[in-house]
Amino acid sequence: QVQLVESGGGLVQPGGSLRLSCTASRNIFSIETMAWYRQAPGKERELVATVNYSGGTHYADSIKDRFTILRDIGKNTVYLQMNSLKSEDTAVYYCTLSLRGNTYWGQGTQVTVSS
Repeated sequence: QVQLVESGGGLVQPGGSLRLSCTASRNIFSIETMAWYRQAPGKERELVATVNYSGGTHYADSIKDRFTILRDIGKNTVYLQMNSLKSEDTAVYYCTLSLRGNTYWGQGTQVTVSS
């Protein structure tokens, strides 16, 4: 069993920045994939960004060039740096970790972009 603890959400004005953190209860050196998803009210869950075991990344078109997924293996932590935030980025953001055919989810952190 793997636990994921997310933090860093909150209220930010349009154009602002936030950095989300996701800390795993085990080392992430050999983890297949870690990812960030989000779900806005009334919408389906959306894959935002992924990072694989070799550091390769993938981003959704809707956030490309604004968000960056980063990992700190020494801290067992993955970050989502979010810049130039828009109102449509408002959602609950979830961290996931995939290992040996299982996917573990964090509890989610709310991000609200509003003036």
